[in-house]
Amino acid sequence: MGHLTQTLIACVHNACILAAFICHAASAEPGKLPNIVYILADDLGYGDLGCYGQSILKTPQLDAMAKTGMRFTRHYAGSTVCAPSRCVLLTGLHTGHARIRGNDKSLLRPWDITVAKILQDAGYATACVGKWGVGHPPPLDDPHRHGFDAFYGYINMYHAHNFFPEWLVKNGKRTQLSNQVFRDYDHPIEREGRGVAFQKSDYAPQRITEAALQFIQNHRDTPFFLFFAMNMPHANNEAGGDTRANRNGMEVPDLGSFAEQDWPRQEKGFARMVEVIDTDVGRILSQLDELGLGEDTLVMFSSDNGPHQEGGHRVDYFNSNGALRGMKRDLYEGGLRVPMIAHWPGKIAAGSTTDLISGFQDLLPTMAELAGKTVAQTDGISLLPTLMGHPSRQKKHPFLYWEFQERGGSRAIRRGFWKGIQHNINHLPGAPMELYDLSQDPGETNDISGKHAEIAAELMRWMDRSHRERNGT
Repeated sequence: MGHLTQTLIACVHNACILAAFICHAASAEPGKLPNIVYILADDLGYGDLGCYGQSILKTPQLDAMAKTGMRFTRHYAGSTVCAPSRCVLLTGLHTGHARIRGNDKSLLRPWDITVAKILQDAGYATACVGKWGVGHPPPLDDPHRHGFDAFYGYINMYHAHNFFPEWLVKNGKRTQLSNQVFRDYDHPIEREGRGVAFQKSDYAPQRITEAALQFIQNHRDTPFFLFFAMNMPHANNEAGGDTRANRNGMEVPDLGSFAEQDWPRQEKGFARMVEVIDTDVGRILSQLDELGLGEDTLVMFSSDNGPHQEGGHRVDYFNSNGALRGMKRDLYEGGLRVPMIAHWPGKIAAGSTTDLISGFQDLLPTMAELAGKTVAQTDGISLLPTLMGHPSRQKKHPFLYWEFQERGGSRAIRRGFWKGIQHNINHLPGAPMELYDLSQDPGETNDISGKHAEIAAELMRWMDRSHRERNGT
């Protein structure tokens, strides 16, 4: 038995990957539950924020959030596309165990535990505003079935392509907007609501941000959990290929200060979206301070996967993946590694940075510990020791694992500085593994599997152990 095998087996027993028993809320004040705001961008790259190296686009609010909070440099999305990534975020299970593992016809089941259910049971008022997109086609009340008291926004991921939709969903029912959409974009129910508007009056992201602010206002006197799931800077893929009225796949009401830039119109729209994201994060933080809730609220910001190349936008135009290889739908670092900023004045040290390897599966155990709840099954670890400045107490992942069924199927594992990737696994049993040393090669340019065959083989065996067949969809 190789040393790596022994280490991995020991990690399984010691870390109890599928059974993290959390006993108390170590960092919350006795008898007082902190508010939680989790803000999720849609297809924002690791390199799209100034505090992560962006040099052209300006993100002053998020940069300030990082300066007054903690910036994670090795944080990973649950998947490389939206539905499975959100499933990992909500359920704390990686894609080898999660219910939803692709943008396919899968849905959460009534018995699936979510972070919202845990916090709801702990006495939190819970809301999701923005893009649900957890499998498809979900019923209109799907968020309510899984722990959210209130919802406003898009249920279907394809509906969320359209930034000027004819309707949004409020608490399980459609609410009409003033926009009108070209009728030839009607689709079956699994893609209902998608399309391109020719009459644009109500910009959905503005409505959604107002709903987020109103929820905070209405629940300022009770513990609350707000999942603010933006649909920016995702593209309207339909508009990107539509030449009528000079449609722009990066749909915004106006181009603002970018109108005069000598850039393609899609890139102007993308820049404007990033600006809106930044502004809206600032609005959330400002309102918390105005209501006297700043020191009582943990605010986290991340993105559901790497940057997209859709709707006419190009990943390399603003270097959205930074120094990383790949983009959305890749299991290279550029498709999976995402920005993550945590802000909690008086609790999280200002200007702090962590290189802890972490992922979306960690949200559930972290929030559970804050709320003093016990979690039966999770692939995550609580990040509270790191957030509260006690890194010596922090449990660590023995590995992170992903599988993705599109494009012939692929899977990847990160353990320490080793990163292994397999492609075309659905059609080529025993497909070779690419192996990278991320400490020396963060851009994954040099496949060293030939030099370290034993390590590659051990990682492949561990990936085999990390997959469990889904019990239905």
